[in-house]
Amino acid sequence: MMGKQKGDQRQLFYLFNLEDRIPPGHLLRRINPIVTGVLADLRDKLSRFYSDIGRPSVDPELMMRMLLVGYCYGIRSERRLCEEVKLHLAYRWFCKLDRDDKVPHHSTFSVNRLGRFRESDILRHVFEQVVAACMAAGLVNGEGFAVDASVIEANASRYHGKAPDELDWTDEQRQKRAVFEYLAALDAEAQTSVEIDDSDKADSGSDDGESEVKPDRKPPKVISPSDPQSAWTAKANKRVLFGYGLNYLIDIKHAVIVDVEATPARTYDEVAATKTMIERTERCFNMKPKRLVADTAYGTGRFLGWLVKKKRITPHIPVRDASERDDGSFSRSDFRWDRRRGVYVCPNNKLLHTTGTVHDGNTLRYRASKFDCDVCVLKMQCCPNTPARQVPRDLHEDARDVARRKMKTKAFFKSRDQRKKVEMRFAHLKTHHGFERLRLRGLSGARDEFHLAAIVQNLKTMALRLLGPPIGRRCMVVA
Repeated sequence: MMGKQKGDQRQLFYLFNLEDRIPPGHLLRRINPIVTGVLADLRDKLSRFYSDIGRPSVDPELMMRMLLVGYCYGIRSERRLCEEVKLHLAYRWFCKLDRDDKVPHHSTFSVNRLGRFRESDILRHVFEQVVAACMAAGLVNGEGFAVDASVIEANASRYHGKAPDELDWTDEQRQKRAVFEYLAALDAEAQTSVEIDDSDKADSGSDDGESEVKPDRKPPKVISPSDPQSAWTAKANKRVLFGYGLNYLIDIKHAVIVDVEATPARTYDEVAATKTMIERTERCFNMKPKRLVADTAYGTGRFLGWLVKKKRITPHIPVRDASERDDGSFSRSDFRWDRRRGVYVCPNNKLLHTTGTVHDGNTLRYRASKFDCDVCVLKMQCCPNTPARQVPRDLHEDARDVARRKMKTKAFFKSRDQRKKVEMRFAHLKTHHGFERLRLRGLSGARDEFHLAAIVQNLKTMALRLLGPPIGRRCMVVA
């Protein structure tokens, strides 16, 4: 017999306990004790950003918990997040809201997030607290780190880019945060360049060849009027777009993210960000790895020299080397380096000397004698189109040699496999959290979103490693 629901027999009183409705294996219940400890000092850190008078604002802990819910489950729209917290019992429980408590309006939520949270840098503080909790739980070894970057599409249309000389910022555009930050960064860079030029003039003749010299960088061909700090890129064989680089520095033991940095999606900026992350990790947590694992993009002479000479970190990084020739003539590897005399020895045992002049800020040129090359029987195989052979040598070639020797060891091949852990971080972020495009604009907006993503991933790692895998597919934790 077909049944029919009886809607008139409503219960007059309900016994409802929100605590009993949340399964023991639910992700939010598993990470709640960790979050409670991490957010213990949140109000004290934000107190100076609130006025002593006026109406009470939204509780900052409630806002932070709502943001964590959003990034756990791929809900990054403030409007949708407020609706989901209003409807979902587990979200309410995690945010410490009772069944009848009001959820903040999405406009109030957005104003507080883009105001006080951005000004206070509180997300960086919460991220460091989570990393400290991972270290206290023994999830961070500190022996080996891995670094990589992934392109995240900016909140900017790829069809509305303009050449730099076509941009004429209006007063209305200058009031927007992303444009204001971009113009302020340009002014700061111009001021820095002037100070460096004045310093170079005062210290002319005292350069030892080891100073940090930026290579000539061409201005961007296309700039987004809505998010000018993003970079016009086609990395990773993707379609051309405006994007930011999400840079992760992870501890290899359990893939805990020990630092995160936002940059425009350019390889040069991403390599430079690695220095920032390593130094900041050492400063904040008194932790420096014995080895660093990365791909070929990080195998530049300057970066390897910084790792080996300054930081004493062993590079497990393939060397970027374009010295091999494919026309049958001798490559640079056919010339032997005599370290004691500081010269190259050619295949015919002739010496190549240098004048000591640094070219392009990072290269010495070793030249053979024209008289030796004129009578050499190997000239057509060595330098058929030039009077004498030249061999370039990077100022940090010793560090490059260290990396080359490591490339032949078993430890390097093990590190190469371990580097996949940082790549999986990006894959999980985009697949399981829907993090493929930013919602906030500007470098500071990207930084906030990247910090929240890293916080959530570390929290899930702690829940998995300390409490074990959850029961049930709906509570699955991806580490």
